[in-house]
Amino acid sequence: MPDHRALAQIGKAFGKDQDFFPVGKGHINDTYRSGDGLWILQRINTNIFRKPREVMENIVSTQAYLRERILREGGDAARGAVTVIPTVDGALFYEDESGCWRMYENIRGTHSLEPEERTLAEFKKAGEAFGRFQRRLSGFHAELLHITIPDFHNTPARLRRFKEVLSGLQDKDPAADRLRKARPLADFILAHEALAPVIVNGIEDGSIPLAVTHNDTKINNVLFDDISGEAVAVVDLDTIMPGSRLYDFGDGIRSGAVTAAEDEPDLSKVHFDPEAYREFREGYLSEAGDMLTKTEKELLLTSAELMTYECGIRFLTDYLENDVYYKTEYPEHNLIRARNQFRILDEMIMRERSAGLPAG
Repeated sequence: MPDHRALAQIGKAFGKDQDFFPVGKGHINDTYRSGDGLWILQRINTNIFRKPREVMENIVSTQAYLRERILREGGDAARGAVTVIPTVDGALFYEDESGCWRMYENIRGTHSLEPEERTLAEFKKAGEAFGRFQRRLSGFHAELLHITIPDFHNTPARLRRFKEVLSGLQDKDPAADRLRKARPLADFILAHEALAPVIVNGIEDGSIPLAVTHNDTKINNVLFDDISGEAVAVVDLDTIMPGSRLYDFGDGIRSGAVTAAEDEPDLSKVHFDPEAYREFREGYLSEAGDMLTKTEKELLLTSAELMTYECGIRFLTDYLENDVYYKTEYPEHNLIRARNQFRILDEMIMRERSAGLPAG
């Protein structure tokens, strides 16, 4: 991690003479806020986002479009869209020996929430925020965006990769312990692989439209106003790409309609929260419902199951590959994350089979 002097020097590359201090709990990037609270400095994880220029071009183009939509609706574009601060040379990011850096204007007077902190009312507002985000960007041509991570939500591709990793470890002694611990979860993945192609097949046959999607719709990517409590903006836009709106709805449920943190070690505390599902769904549909197709509406609950399944696959694959993608704090961190996803998925499926939730 750069020291405070190095961070201050990086800030000057963007024309800001400030000290910067760590904030946030992101899995991927490193985030800092300026001492005056006006600016957000972030180091892009180029191991994950290997084409930072394309990432930043996606962000700039979609936020410019979003800003125009907000203004036409009479809203506050400075608070509803992300503002990228260029370097003093006019570049979208800055590179030095410590990494690749970008800067945003901080949307002041706002706060974010972790999934385990939210109330049902706040979760409903997050559903509204993501639905509004998609509605406002519905006129943007998704095919104009760069695909910054190929097959990011291609669940069949994630499943194939998992199977390759699993097969490659069978005869490797150093991996024996991780493989043994992962085996029950691996069996769960293989038992539910019929879920994997649902959305991909729909996109391919045209029954699910291609759209601009955020692709990481956790509640902590929504900023809430400190005074009114209303959802102000959707942030953390690295994965904005062409995709299915179902990915965004499903991931919002996966990450937020739960009773414990994603990495809660006590499995008895980890459950699917059906009331939270209903609240998020209601908020989301209040903003995005009119633009969804019949097929999309029918697959809302299935999308939550699919995204939970996919995320569990990703966590377990990373565990078997010795934690090369997600930040971890201890050796079994990704194993616990995967285990929790599959507990939630199992309860989702039981609810669906008992007809206890509205599917669409």
